[in-house]
Amino acid sequence: MTEGLGAADFTACGGRAPSGRDLEHQRLFGELDRLWARGRDVLGCDLAIMGGAMTWVSERNLVAAISNAGGFGVVASGSMSPELLAGEIRATQAMTARPFGVNLITLHPQLFELIDVCTGHHVGHVVLAGGLPTTAAIDRIKRGGARVVCFAPALGYARKLVRMGVDAIIIEGSEAGGHIGPVSTGVLAQEILPHLAGVPVFVAGGIGRGEAMLAYLEMGASGVQLGTRFVCARESIAHSRFKQAFIRAAARDAVASVQLDPRFPVIPVRALANPATERFIAVQRRVIDRFSRGELSQKAAQLEIEHFWAGALRRAVIDGDVEEGSLMAGQSVGFVTREQSTAEILEELVSQALAAVAARGERAPNRLIPSESALLGSQGAQR
Repeated sequence: MTEGLGAADFTACGGRAPSGRDLEHQRLFGELDRLWARGRDVLGCDLAIMGGAMTWVSERNLVAAISNAGGFGVVASGSMSPELLAGEIRATQAMTARPFGVNLITLHPQLFELIDVCTGHHVGHVVLAGGLPTTAAIDRIKRGGARVVCFAPALGYARKLVRMGVDAIIIEGSEAGGHIGPVSTGVLAQEILPHLAGVPVFVAGGIGRGEAMLAYLEMGASGVQLGTRFVCARESIAHSRFKQAFIRAAARDAVASVQLDPRFPVIPVRALANPATERFIAVQRRVIDRFSRGELSQKAAQLEIEHFWAGALRRAVIDGDVEEGSLMAGQSVGFVTREQSTAEILEELVSQALAAVAARGERAPNRLIPSESALLGSQGAQR
């Protein structure tokens, strides 16, 4: 195990006989290992915690740091060309010998070339995002020797992806940052986890503490994915003003983008509210008024609305423009209270999960198990 986060650290005991506390720690960690064993196996890492792929943030430094600390980093390829992606993979491999993945956007015009880059650089895991992938894309990845991980917005999609041959599924709720779907993480977990046993499932969206991580593991998840918690890691290259915006923010500051008129759809994105958020609403209103007066075609009006955020994420993350840039963040931003090393973040999550397991064990002897009749009522028991 790496960076002091593995079970081996609890068994070695510095060459001495393990104390009662050591043995208890081993037991607790063993319980956690049991819960996320499938996730660890499919990823090949110590902790079944994936780093969410965040454009401009999830690059070589943060990805390598997550993997080196026992988690599973994922490079966000975004709109990279095959040449740029090849350079990013090589740079990441120079910083870690641990497994990491590459996130590819299914709508990228050079998707197959990007897949071939991953194959040529022996990337072990490819995460496909941004839409339902084709069978051809999945087959191309698997023929290259990599495992395929895909996002599923509903149970039907998840089952279809399993039939297509994916190796693992990510379900991400609307509490997440960036592009989001309409359903919360908790509801998605209840919809999918009890009915999808064929492949490991990772839960994402709004997870900021180890207790929540443990809860989803106990519901049947094989691991979790976190993005927002890692933005303020010391290894993250995000601008200091971008990080400070996260540290100051509360969960309620991370809001979904507003759509004023259904004739002009806005892709829902969750981000911290800032002056640009208000200006976007004003721009929509002006464009819709111009369309209503016949000054713009519907296509031209739609393009003008969509163009508003062009380059906004880079302006915020890299340039530090927190007024006019896009501050994509999940609602777990409220748990980001300071800059920490990646290893500290992972250790904190694991420690919180272990403490929750321990607390549950302490409560168990005093818990009365109700009878069936007490649970159902006397009439229900008679039936």
